[in-house]
Parts: sequence; structure tokens; C-alpha cells
Amino acid sequence: MDTLTTANTIDPDMLAHDRPDQAQVPRINAEDFQPMPPESPLAMPTQSFKRYDTSQRRRWTMPQFAYTPWFSRLVVFGGGLLLTIYGAAEMYRVIDVGAITPLKWALLVLFVANFSWIAIAFTSGVLGFFWLLFRAPPPPDLPTTLKARTAVVMPIYNEAPSRVFGAVQAMIEDVEKTGLAAHFDWFFLSDTTNPDIWIAEERALLAMRERLGPSVRVYYRHRPKNTSRKAGNIGDFVSRWGGAYAHMVVLDADSLMTAHSIVSLAAAMEADDDAGIIQTLPLIINRNTMFARLQQFAARIYGPVIASGLAVWSGRDGNYWGHNAIIRTSAFAAHCGLPDLRGRPPFGGHVLSHDFVEAALIRRAGYAVYMLPVLGGSFEESPPSLIDLAARDRRWCQGNLQHVRIMPAAGLKLATRQHFATGIMGYLASPFWMAQLLVGIVLVLQSTYIRPEYFSDEFRLFPAWPRFDSERALMLFCITMAVLLAPKFFGLIIALVDRKTREACGGGIRLVVSTVIEILMSAFFAPIMMVIQTGSVMQIVFGRDTGWNPQRRDDGSIPFRDIVRRHRSHVALGFVTLIAGMLISPSLVAWMSPTIAGLILAIVLSWASGQLWIGLALKRAGLLLTPEETTPPSIAVRSNALASQLAAEGKDESDGIRAIHEDEFLRKCHDRFLPPSVRRRRGDVEADRALAVAKLNDAESLDDAAHWLKPKERMVVLHDRALVDMLVRLPKSAEPERETASAPT
Repeated sequence: MDTLTTANTIDPDMLAHDRPDQAQVPRINAEDFQPMPPESPLAMPTQSFKRYDTSQRRRWTMPQFAYTPWFSRLVVFGGGLLLTIYGAAEMYRVIDVGAITPLKWALLVLFVANFSWIAIAFTSGVLGFFWLLFRAPPPPDLPTTLKARTAVVMPIYNEAPSRVFGAVQAMIEDVEKTGLAAHFDWFFLSDTTNPDIWIAEERALLAMRERLGPSVRVYYRHRPKNTSRKAGNIGDFVSRWGGAYAHMVVLDADSLMTAHSIVSLAAAMEADDDAGIIQTLPLIINRNTMFARLQQFAARIYGPVIASGLAVWSGRDGNYWGHNAIIRTSAFAAHCGLPDLRGRPPFGGHVLSHDFVEAALIRRAGYAVYMLPVLGGSFEESPPSLIDLAARDRRWCQGNLQHVRIMPAAGLKLATRQHFATGIMGYLASPFWMAQLLVGIVLVLQSTYIRPEYFSDEFRLFPAWPRFDSERALMLFCITMAVLLAPKFFGLIIALVDRKTREACGGGIRLVVSTVIEILMSAFFAPIMMVIQTGSVMQIVFGRDTGWNPQRRDDGSIPFRDIVRRHRSHVALGFVTLIAGMLISPSLVAWMSPTIAGLILAIVLSWASGQLWIGLALKRAGLLLTPEETTPPSIAVRSNALASQLAAEGKDESDGIRAIHEDEFLRKCHDRFLPPSVRRRRGDVEADRALAVAKLNDAESLDDAAHWLKPKERMVVLHDRALVDMLVRLPKSAEPERETASAPT
């Protein structure tokens, strides 16, 4: 992780915990070590998407909080509809010159589909803009008391332990300062499949317990099989330990939340018995590559406008983004057990974008789901490059398109179905846009090279020229761009009006220049993402499933050859489009120049997106600055310091097999981390286990075992107490005079 520069310089004194009794904290007793608290099960029945008895839906118990923002919805959807009708009428006049051919009708339909999408975003932005200017409440004061217990859970999957354990320790320390730490337990829920990272997580948990002392309740659980991915990870926790907690705050591996945010969420949940999920607005921090800084700036300046508009029209029918939110545990257990979808992936199998679905089910049951967009103190990180974003986007694309099957589910609220539609359209917009461009090119080609039909079967006074109203088309293009960019300018105005934000972003001039840079770079990246997302949609439609790889979170560039391999087809498409456009009409090239330029420069842009030096140069120039960067939150500084310290110890990727063999204390604690042994059925032989046993039997030393065992076989060994015992009995290395045996086949 790159440490923050200038204002973010790490104070060495911050590396030491401020507990006066730190030196007196005793070492953990391995025999008494408990990695998890006693189980407190909650039933988590699987829900049905086909049937729901609305008479069973709970009624509001606190009607003073119950409301439906009809006026706001009228503004957003009524205004969006009127704007779409206007755009459709103007587009019809553009093509209503001469005969309207099937291709022209196709162009009209595609335009309306795309324009309606940005029209609703515009009206929602208008609503958020005026709400922030005139109606937004101040952030709540820090609560002084709490009644219930809350579990703070962080699901992790092959993440760098120094990063996630440093972040959680910073949050624990921050909550302790409020005097309300007794109300919070902290959980690492690991689905890690890398054996070395798994053992590093265990070591990090043990070290954290020793640093923080016995009074802090921080726990760790590792699942042998990551069934149903993150949704299954959370579901396993709720069904086994959820009964002990009224609420749970769900984090992501890159999450960071201040004590004020966490405690305020718990207080808000206690004050509203009808609340099922309360979502915060996470802001992006800690990023320094060019691409990540663009996203960081956009999220900070435009994000509040978009999120506020969404929060206002959604009301208590809101959505859930999967992290940095608080959930009523009993309601989640009773109503959010996700079924597997019939059929094979990508449209069947486990529900991928589970957060939208969990919000839909808990709202269907009669609990409120809403956002607190001005709470603050909620942070996350961004993918460091365009390729990293595309990899994450591919998973999200499959999950959102899977919602096509869930959207008609029985009993869902209309606003919930709109959330699904928004997520689906977020990815269908790219192939619609590409189809609109292709149809436009074909129409221009037709008007340039195809002879008009003078003597058709149908009598006409004049020949049927495939023509357009160019002046009206230009005006409609300007209107479309204004509607598309308006939410960005709303965010800029809000930032300029707020003196603290304006000054923290480098002043009004730098803030305006930064906005222009972000808009221009977004315009260049947009056609690349259009092609990437169109390809993702096509792959999913034709049945190609995606994997579940861990996200690359560190700043740093991808090897140039990988960038070339990823984008060479985009560059080729750009040149083909340029040549075809020049052959057809120079005016077509001018019209498509932003798209063509973005594709031709795809390799250069993607390379630049991941460059740390470009991002830092912009930072030194005072551009793309955010308030959280100019004056970093103390919790971010503390988290970065801890992560750097833990990473410097070098245990993130140390050999897990060797660590277990050499460290008796770790080995004893590892035994406590493992679930109870399950007797293997006779004749039930797993290939990885059989190979692991054979290799351990042939090994004459730890060196042999470490060299021969493959990652899956290492996982088998580390999960089996008997095999760990076989491993431990091996000498560290073979006797010098004996040759090391060759690896078994």
C-alpha cells in the first residue's frame, strides 16, 4: 500500500498502540484460545421467488417514520418520462425527412432506450441537488449510549492480511475512544483459498489479540469450502452466531468506517424498530493512480448528488450495496436466505449480486431499507486501473443480468423492481449504445453509396432519399450531452458553494479544472468500457460463466504486454471504424471522433490509467484533490500506518506449511481454529487428499513436502489434524549425505 504523502505522512508514534498497559498484555494461552464465541444459532430458511403471501408482511410498528415520497417519485419518474417523450419526438423529427425506413425506426428505438436511462439519472440528480442545497440535515451527533450488541463482520477472500487487519484494528481503536466498545464484537469471516494467506490470517489474528489485549472481542473463522461465495459466508455467520447480536455492520475487504459512523448506525437502528438495512455512502480514499484518482474525485464531488437523489425518491424502499451498512440480524435471518436459481451459470446457480436481492427480500417482509447520505465517515477503495475495474465489472455484470430472473419475484415493492431495472440497464446501456452507433453508420453508408429508388411500387412525387435533419440532430446531440453531464455540474456547484469543500479541493479554479479533466478522461474511457461491457453482456447471454478472483487493490501498473493483449482488439476496432468512416463520410468521422479516439488510444489510456507517477503528478499540481486527501481522516492515517507496519513484518505471504511446522504456538492455535473433525465415509476418497497423503508418506523432510505439495493439497493438509501431525514429524531437511528423493508422480 502506498502511504499518503504530504498531509498523510505517518507519524512513527502512531505505530504504537496508545494503551498504557500495552507492555503488560500477556501472550495468549494456546490451550484456552477460543477463535470464535459460543454459537448462537438463528434459523435462516430459504426464501421463494415464486410465492409470497402478502398477508404475512409485517406492519409498521413506528408509523411516525413511515412515509412514501410520492412527490419526489413524481419529479424523478414523471420528469424523466416527459424528458424522454421530448427526446423521442425530437429524434422522430430528425429522421422524418423522406421515408422512414426500418433502420430509422431501429435508430429511434435505441435512442429512446438510451435517452430514457440518462433522463432518469438527470431528474434524480436534480432532486439530489436541491435536497443537498436546501433540505439536507447536518450529520448526527455522536451517540452517548447504546442498548444492543452489534457484530462488525468483514468477509475476506485471499486479501493481504496486513491491509484488512490493520483497517479493523484502526476501527476498533476508534470505537474504543467513544466508551461504547462493549457493544461491538468484531469478526473476520474468511473464505480464503490460498493456504499461505490463510495461515497468515491466523497469525495476524493472534498478533492482533496480543496487541489489543483480552478485553477486545475480535474473532476469526475460516470456511473449508466457500459455498455461495460472500452471501454464503455471511449466511453461515448469521445462522451459527447471529442469535447473539441484534445487528451486524457488514464491511468489505477495502472498507473503513469511523467510530462516529459505526456508532451512529447502531443508534439509528435502535431508534427505528422497522429498519431492516441502513446504508451509508462510502467515499473512495487512499488511491493514487491516475484512474483511481479520477474515480476518487468523481465519487467525492458527484457521488453525493446522485446518492442523495436516490435516497430521497427511494425513501424507505431503498437498496443495499453489500457493505458499509447495518442490518437487523433477526430480520436478515428470517427473510434473506437465498435460493439457488434453477439451471447452470451464468443465469442459474448461486445469486451473485446478492445485496440487491437481500434488500428486496427484507423490504418484501415489511422492513425498511434506506440510506443516510450525509452521515459521513464511511470509506472504501477503488480499483487502481481500467483493467482492474473491467475485471470487477465483469462479475457485477453477470450478477446484475441474473436479476432479470429475480425482478418478477412475487411480493416485491415497485421501487425494488426499479432498483433491479436500474442495475440491469447499467450494463445493457453499452450494447444499446454500440447498436445505436452501428445503425447510424449503416444509415450514413446507405445515404452515401446506395442509389435512391426512383421508381418504387408505391407512387411518390420525389425519390426516397435516406436523409436526416442535420440541424435538429445537432441540437438533439447538445441536449443529450447536457442531460448526461448535468449531474456532474450539480456536484461541482455543491462543492463550489461549500467553502470547506472548495478550499480542500485546491480552490475554485482548481476544482473547475479538475472537473474538466475528469469529464474529458471519462469521455475517452467511455468507448473502451462500452466495448468491454458489450463483450461481457454477449459472453453472459451465450452462457459463459465468470470466476470469483480476488480484486487487485494495490496501486501499481499492470505489465505492458498484458495491457496490449487486453486492448489490441479495441485499437483494431478503432482503426477499422476510422477507415470505414473516412470512406463513407468525413462528417461521420467528426461525429464519432470521441469514440474513435478512445478506441485507438485504448492501450495508451489503459497504461496511463494504472500509472502511479501520473496520479501523483496531478496531486502535486493540486488537481483531482478531495477533502479526505487534503486533510485525511485520522482513522485512514492510522489504518495505513498499521498496514505498513504489518506488511513490513513480511508474514503476508510466508510459507504456511513451514510456519505451521516451525512454530509450535501457531500450530496449537491452528488446531483450535479448525472445525471439529468429520469422520470420512469409507470409500469416499478425494483426489487431492489421496495425493497429499502419498506425498507426505514419501517425503523425507519438510523441504520435500513443501516442494511437492500443490496449493490444493496444502489446503487439504492444513485442514486435517492427522495430516498436520504427519507434517510436523518430518525433519526440516534431509540428512546431507542422502540424496533427496524425486517427487512422486
